[in-house]
Amino acid sequence: MLAQRLMPLLLLLSLSACEQLSNALDLPDPQKTAALAEAEGKAVGGACRHAGRSLEDCYALNAKAQKAAIFAGWREMNDYMTQNNLPTVPSQVAHPQAPTPAAIPASVAGPATMDTAPSAAPAEDRAAKRPRAGQ
Repeated sequence: MLAQRLMPLLLLLSLSACEQLSNALDLPDPQKTAALAEAEGKAVGGACRHAGRSLEDCYALNAKAQKAAIFAGWREMNDYMTQNNLPTVPSQVAHPQAPTPAAIPASVAGPATMDTAPSAAPAEDRAAKRPRAGQ
């Protein structure tokens, strides 16, 4: 009689321990892995849209993420930002894969142009050449 009452309880306890056993043995769970990859892709896509990046840039910067998940996150964030009239927030930190101007050799970058070269005229001479508001 006691065995009949304890059997369902023991069965229930043993089934609840399956997940703990798989976690202890570090067995991969394909469903959890897929859900994690999907959530990470959506987060990356939403962050790219919030930063004002295009989908192509987001795909290029996050090659390991699922493109469908990135697109879903990007689209959700786009809809949210459109509904609430939110502006984009550009990133203040350069991406580590993007080359900085200092890292580009001078032979590749080419000669300096007039736009990038500092002006040879002192600040006082430039101020003297500007027309004044009253004249």
